[in-house]
Amino acid sequence: MTATTPGTRPGTESDAGNGTPQTLRRRTRPLDAPGIPARALKGVVLLVFCAAVILPFVGIVSTSLADRAQVSGAGGFVLFPTSPSLDAYRTIFAGGVVTRAMAVSVGVTLVGTAVSLVVSTLLAYALSQQGSFGQKPMLMLVLLSLLFTPGLIPSYLVVKELGLLDSYWALILPTALSAFNVIVLRAFFMGIPPELIDAARIDGAGHLTIFARIVLPLSKAVLAVIGLFYAVGYWNSFFAALLYLNDTAKWPLQLVLRTYVINNAEISAADLGSAVDALPPQPSIQMAILVVTIVPILVVYPFLQRHFAKGVLTGAVKG
Repeated sequence: MTATTPGTRPGTESDAGNGTPQTLRRRTRPLDAPGIPARALKGVVLLVFCAAVILPFVGIVSTSLADRAQVSGAGGFVLFPTSPSLDAYRTIFAGGVVTRAMAVSVGVTLVGTAVSLVVSTLLAYALSQQGSFGQKPMLMLVLLSLLFTPGLIPSYLVVKELGLLDSYWALILPTALSAFNVIVLRAFFMGIPPELIDAARIDGAGHLTIFARIVLPLSKAVLAVIGLFYAVGYWNSFFAALLYLNDTAKWPLQLVLRTYVINNAEISAADLGSAVDALPPQPSIQMAILVVTIVPILVVYPFLQRHFAKGVLTGAVKG
């Protein structure tokens, strides 16, 4: 008879070191590496997608730097300028409508983002506290607002009755609160360890003290992401200004961009605040305005990109 090791089945061999049956060990088959044609195809596909994203932006910047002769010769879209010039940027920043519109956009974005963050964080913290007064009805209202959005006419009538027409607050208050952002913030707040909140309450801290000294410092990542969401929304918004603002002097930059680029309106020296009659070519000025509207978001985004996974995904998974 064949002797068997205790804990093993007859007919199996054990490892010399730990007595693990060889027949019970799992053997994983290594994945086959992709061949040269597959890798080449992936590289080609990636290059095509990168070119589709990068080349239009390069063309916009190049056209804004090109001179009149090159713009005319290229049909209005220059890919590589031979003699780059900043005349288009000097012209739009000469103190005319573009400069004024950019100041309006920056002000609306900063004030609107601050107001939205304050309102959203306070509401989300209140909804994250189990047993607080009116928590469930308010949560239901927030969730229902995701399903039923107000129409164009009711929104206009509300803004009109509140006396916000032709006011900068018409660009901020109607979109000051996003239900999606509130839900993400609430999920993140609910993931904060309750022991911290209980310890603060034992020390005599109230809700506002806990919110300001414990919750907010722990929520920098999600606040940065939600703040970027709000800032991009305010910066890119033009329809609210088109709907609620009658005074062209109060137009934000996006509405000026729509007027001169999409509607292809003629840009005059008076509009740009320039005393020079010979302006740069119209395509160069239009592309320069487009670059000015894109660059601020491109500058801010890399500093907040590292917070996206921690801020949004954590709140979404825990919610």
